[in-house]
Amino acid sequence: MDQIRLRRLEELIREEISTMITQGEIKDPRVNAFISVTRVEAAQDGSHAKVWISTLEDAPESLDHAVEGLTHAAGYIQAVIAKHVRLRLTPVLTFIPDRGIKEGFAITEKLKDLLK
Repeated sequence: MDQIRLRRLEELIREEISTMITQGEIKDPRVNAFISVTRVEAAQDGSHAKVWISTLEDAPESLDHAVEGLTHAAGYIQAVIAKHVRLRLTPVLTFIPDRGIKEGFAITEKLKDLLK
């Protein structure tokens, strides 16, 4: 798959999962509207995709619970993606916690404190 089609596939997956989360289509209580999909990285052949998620909640375990909930619902999410996006092969999804945003805010706050 060429790079343009691969990036388009990644963006479609990101949009579909984000829409499902915000509209409450995933019924797992560990998955709530404060979760966001930060990045999707698909394999060159489109058979697998890694999905990085982040949360705005302060509790660090909430991100781990969200990953567990999305992993549990991965089959359903893949089925919905297959229904909405015409693909020859629907990628197998792997959810990964993205702690980069929260760590970036923490570093920024520490730098602000140092500059005072």
